[in-house]
Amino acid sequence: MAFRGWPAEALEFYQGLEDDNSKAYWTEHKTEYEHLVRAPMEELLAELEPEFGARKLFRPYRDVRFSRDKSPYKTAIAATLDRGGYVQLSAEGLAAGCGMYHLMTDQLDRFRQAVADDRSGAALSELVDDLGRTKIDVAAHDTLKTAPRGYPKDHPRIELLRHKGLIAWKQWSVAAWLGTAKAKDHVVGFFHAAAPLTQWLDTHVGPTTLESDARR
Repeated sequence: MAFRGWPAEALEFYQGLEDDNSKAYWTEHKTEYEHLVRAPMEELLAELEPEFGARKLFRPYRDVRFSRDKSPYKTAIAATLDRGGYVQLSAEGLAAGCGMYHLMTDQLDRFRQAVADDRSGAALSELVDDLGRTKIDVAAHDTLKTAPRGYPKDHPRIELLRHKGLIAWKQWSVAAWLGTAKAKDHVVGFFHAAAPLTQWLDTHVGPTTLESDARR
């Protein structure tokens, strides 16, 4: 079936799950999750796949083994696309992201060298500024408190040098278009707008060659 957006009941499902994150709630409302939340996401991902790569839908269950929060269920549905995209729906609305969330040690070395370089680093700064003007956030999940070893604290791009990853992110609040096929247009528009950042990372950072990241 063609993607037609998410009904309001999909958001209500997640609002209810936030209020009562229990097996009882999940069991009672699982049919709503399957038909009103997951099915539209699968339809969207199928339409995105030809341009943005194969999808991987995350499981709705949280891994609570090492977490103080023992809530069993995620309060959002999310998926990744092979060419670097991320899509998420929650009670807060729709979100999309792309970039490199977690840089392995070899990637981090290349990232910092490229940021420090006057040519590639200046190009990245310009990309970040351009995205900011379109209300797309560029940030990192994890940052250093000071300059990385070997780089001056007064470097003109010190904020970027402190990042240990780099992602573009867009959050859309709940609106009427979320229940229509236009939701796809928002996601695709974001991916196209953020493509220069993805290309910069592909060119200057690339994939890791390490099997583990024990030396971070």
